[in-house]
Amino acid sequence: MTDIQHTTTPLRTTAPSKARKRRFDSYPYLLLMPAVLMMLCVNLLPILQGFWMSLLKLNQYTLHQYLDAPFVGLDNYRHVLMSPGSPIRAGLAGALRNTVLYTLVVTISSIVIGLGVALLLNRDFPGKRLARTALMLPWVVPSYVVGTLWGFMWQKDTGIINVVLVDWLHLLPSKPFWLLGPGTFWAIVIPTVWRGWPVLMLIFLAALQSIPQDLYDAAATDGASKFRQFIHITLPCLLPVIVIQFMFQIIDNIYSYNIVSMMFGNGAGHPGEWGDLLMPLLTRQSFNYWLFGQGSAVSFVIMALMLMFVGMWMTAFKRRMTSDA
Repeated sequence: MTDIQHTTTPLRTTAPSKARKRRFDSYPYLLLMPAVLMMLCVNLLPILQGFWMSLLKLNQYTLHQYLDAPFVGLDNYRHVLMSPGSPIRAGLAGALRNTVLYTLVVTISSIVIGLGVALLLNRDFPGKRLARTALMLPWVVPSYVVGTLWGFMWQKDTGIINVVLVDWLHLLPSKPFWLLGPGTFWAIVIPTVWRGWPVLMLIFLAALQSIPQDLYDAAATDGASKFRQFIHITLPCLLPVIVIQFMFQIIDNIYSYNIVSMMFGNGAGHPGEWGDLLMPLLTRQSFNYWLFGQGSAVSFVIMALMLMFVGMWMTAFKRRMTSDA
């Protein structure tokens, strides 16, 4: 009788090999293709065309040639940055100073007001929805309309602001010129803040409602005051939103144009030494002197600086931009 020996081989698990290539699925890319093509047409092509214009001698004599104007390379950049005789360079230092101050004041004020109102609206009270809708009205008004309306409101004799401050409240001894001199700075800051804070209020309100109520209940049980809850719970949870919105507001305010241009009329009218910003100055000088090539060069210098700012900002606050930090 022979013994039959059964040899059993161990079972091998059929785990997927790491070297196996994933099957390429083109369907998501096909869905994204219309949006990508639209972004290329709306953004990339104008940027490339504007950069090419900055390399051309495009003025009133060569405008009929447009993109076939004489090629001058980086001469436009050298002229607007180093040549004291450039019309576009005239007033550039003052406009840069005003833009930096304007951006800081408007950004900080809009975020503080938006966050403060959002904290108030995050409470339960009668008419909460109506109040939230009514407070969004300044943001719904187009910026061109805001500039025109506030231009009338700042008038010396007939403007409602001087009527309220001087005739009704008697806070000032006489009616000042808001659209001339140093007051011009506040004449453009206040309308910008008035229009900008409601959308920040809405963003902060949505972020506040996403914070778990259990955190506040546990803090209240431990005896933490409302102020300590705001410092140790609300602010850390809102920090990613605040950092991102701060960056967006800085970009928007540096490129601010509509309110100033409409308030002072004549397209990009001259608001004076204390109210001129980079974008109105660039538009006014480029079209007044027909220096479109140099104007494009300044635009790309500003864009390069903004790209550097965004890169440094996102690097510095990379961890703060996520709720996991």
